[in-house]
Amino acid sequence: MMINATEMTQKKCAVIIVTHQSQAYFFHCLQALKQQTYPLSQIVVVDSGSEEVSYLSDPSITLHIAGKNIGFCEGNNMGFSLADPSMDYILFLNPDAFLTPTFVEQAVAYLSQPATKKVGALTGTLLGFNMPQLIPTGLVDSRGIFRTWHGRWYDRDQGQPTAIPFEKEVENVPALCGACMFCRREALKEVEITANEIMDSRFFMYKEDIDLSLRLRRQGWELQYLPHLSVYHCRGWQKERQKIPYHLRMLSARNEMRLNVKIRSGYYLVSCLKYLFVKWIER
Repeated sequence: MMINATEMTQKKCAVIIVTHQSQAYFFHCLQALKQQTYPLSQIVVVDSGSEEVSYLSDPSITLHIAGKNIGFCEGNNMGFSLADPSMDYILFLNPDAFLTPTFVEQAVAYLSQPATKKVGALTGTLLGFNMPQLIPTGLVDSRGIFRTWHGRWYDRDQGQPTAIPFEKEVENVPALCGACMFCRREALKEVEITANEIMDSRFFMYKEDIDLSLRLRRQGWELQYLPHLSVYHCRGWQKERQKIPYHLRMLSARNEMRLNVKIRSGYYLVSCLKYLFVKWIER
């Protein structure tokens, strides 16, 4: 179904970005937002403890400097509170994620259709990006988040060559990667934990995107993956676990337990064993 261009431009979209020592990425992220073919109504940036913040001096952004590392979840919640309440859509975006020029236009067009009124959030194909060389890696970063039979959540097709002919159909997925979540504000308001607390602040960072995805689904909202939308993502999480700082591995494992408790999952025991393994074996 075709959407009237005037109707589309009446829809307002705010982008929320949480930064932390993001000097290497932020300029490229912001430039990609400025090159969008659909006008963004607001760009909200919350800095969570960068040692030096002059890289955030662009006058086009609504900036809040927390002064300390408040975490990804609380940072996004602060950003949500600063976004104008008239926004129709909220895009949660990592500072190391660079949208292709038509991403927002296509997302708004899709969600403006009557047939998609129960889609609460969507994402596209996240593509790997080599920041030092400023070129794509040629590998997939995420095509939605799925869960294995033993309860581990993972980014589908991560590390697979982009040349592989993946499915081209829009589909419902269990969860969306928090690096790029395009959401209806209406849906987010339905799953508020407290006023303006969209992401569970107890998670600090890691697994919060899965928790938000599951809360949206419990309220009857669909989460969809649109393969024709694309965004480049540098991704800081390393596949080689020994390169990941111990405290981050611990945080991820602890949040996996917390997630399974919240959703009363039978996989809680598995996540407990994983936590103990990280705590005592990988230390």
